[in-house]
Order: sequence, then C-alpha cells, then structure tokens
Amino acid sequence: MQITADNQTETKRAFVFPGQGSQSVGMGQELYDSSRAARAVFQEADDILGVRLSKLIFQGPSRKLQDTVNSQPAIMTVSIAAWKAWEEFTGSELEPPAALAGHSLGEYTSMVVAGVVSFADGVTLVRQRGRLMQQASKGRPGGMAAILGLDELAASQICSETGVELANINSDDQIVISGDKIAVAQAMDLASARGARKTIPLTVSGAFHSSLMQAAKEGLSEALVSMDFQDPVAPIIANSDCAELRTGEQVREELVRGLCQCVQWRNTVRCMVDSGITQFVELGPASVLAGLIKRIDRGVQAVALSNPESIRKLAGATA
Repeated sequence: MQITADNQTETKRAFVFPGQGSQSVGMGQELYDSSRAARAVFQEADDILGVRLSKLIFQGPSRKLQDTVNSQPAIMTVSIAAWKAWEEFTGSELEPPAALAGHSLGEYTSMVVAGVVSFADGVTLVRQRGRLMQQASKGRPGGMAAILGLDELAASQICSETGVELANINSDDQIVISGDKIAVAQAMDLASARGARKTIPLTVSGAFHSSLMQAAKEGLSEALVSMDFQDPVAPIIANSDCAELRTGEQVREELVRGLCQCVQWRNTVRCMVDSGITQFVELGPASVLAGLIKRIDRGVQAVALSNPESIRKLAGATA
C-alpha cells in the first residue's frame, strides 16, 4: 500500500482519532477555557444537537455520559476541538497529513478532519449512530470483553467454541470480543483457563462490532443515503480491511460495513508504518491510541494531543 502526499515534510504524519471508551467527565475543559477555536466547536455541537452536550461533557453525570447516544458525539466534539486548538496555537491551518485513521467511532472524526463532511453533519450522524446502536442493543442484548495476553489465533478459537465474535484486534496481545452476555462470560472463563493474563468486561451497552448490530447497520445505511460525501483531502485507512479510502463513496461504504465487522486496528497501524508513516498524532480526550501504537511498533513516534500543554509542545517542536 502506498500513501503519498506531495506537501509532506520529512516527518510523515498520520492523524488518528479514538473511539468509544475514551470518554471521561471533564474531558476537553482545558481546551474550552484556553482556545477560542475549541470553544466554538463545543458551542456548535450544543447548537446543532439542541442539547447542552458541553455541560454533560464537563460536569457529567458519568452514567449519562457513558450512554452510547451521548458518548459518541462527545468524543467527536473533544477530538475536533483539539484539532481546532492545534490550528489556533500554530497560527495557521494545518497541512493535510499523509493519512488519517480512527478507531471505530474515530473513523467518523477522521472524515470530518479530511473534509468528507462538515462537523455539523458529522456530529449529527454519530448522535444518530449512537441512538441506532443503543436501540439495537435493546432488541438483541449483548456485551463485550477485553482479553489480554492471548494472540488472535487463540482468541479466534475461543470465539468459535463459544459463539462470540472478534470485535477489535487492538494489538498482538489485546483483543476485544463481542456477543451474547452469557457467551461472553463463557469466553472469558475459557480465555483465563488457556493462559490469558487478564480478562476485562467492558462497560458498554451492547455487543458492538458484531452481528448483533445488524439492525443498527440497516438504520445507518438509510441515514447515510441522503448525505453528501466529498472526497477526503488525504486517504483514510479503513478499520475493516486497511484499504485506502480516497473517495466519498468509499468512505460511505466503509461506515456501513464497519458497524458489524471487527476493527483491525493493529493491521491499520502496521499498514501505515509500512507506507512510511513515522509520526502518529492522536487528537482526542486521552492517549489510548498512542499507547496502542507504541506497543504495535516501538520505532515510530506516537503523541496524544488532549490539552493545551501537549498541543503547544508539539506545535513548538514542528514550528
């Protein structure tokens, strides 16, 4: 796979964006307080959605922020606020990266940054995506769990024996499974018996990235039909198969396909490294992806921009 960008400097940079699970009450508050551009993003989200999303992000309660319908637009809003703050602190619009990628929900953020859709359309869409996923979870309840210390082959065997599905391949030894709650519990027990270092039930409302999300996939496909998708300014690397998405139509198809398919994050990162990416910049509320990237390949730089200090530090280093 070749990723090209004529305007890249010696450091070949990729922007990456986190998914659900990276949220916490208070995230983005420093950005709001210190950056006019970031503050405008929070205000736009409130106006577009017709709810005080910023108040929920900054003050909670945590239980309500964890709801899928709220956490998805909240994470996108904080990620876009970090991007806009970076532009403000550097004093100019950032050059397009060599590539972009996002973990699950993060794909939607990547398409906003890549110019595929506006932030207004993007945050509206992820709010609808969250609502559809929440509804699908009520119709077909399920759960998810992280398995640490087993490889993909071992996890796949456990899935075939218990009826759960691989949801995220995050790194060589961090895999997330998804499916019926009882089956997930059985898979966790089996993983522990076969040498897993740890199994962690995830605090989510459903079996995301599994066949139990089929109803949400159908609803999302309908929602996407009427939206106008532009071609991205730089390739977005797909979660589902690591393909380069270079047209708006390819992005649309990936968003529908990805809802029930496994997130191949480890392979996504490796494909970008193989193409020459040397610096990964995570824009969002935490440093989840930066940590995973360092575990996948210790030879690349991975930085997380989640607050004014981290943004100013990188802006100064790249000035």
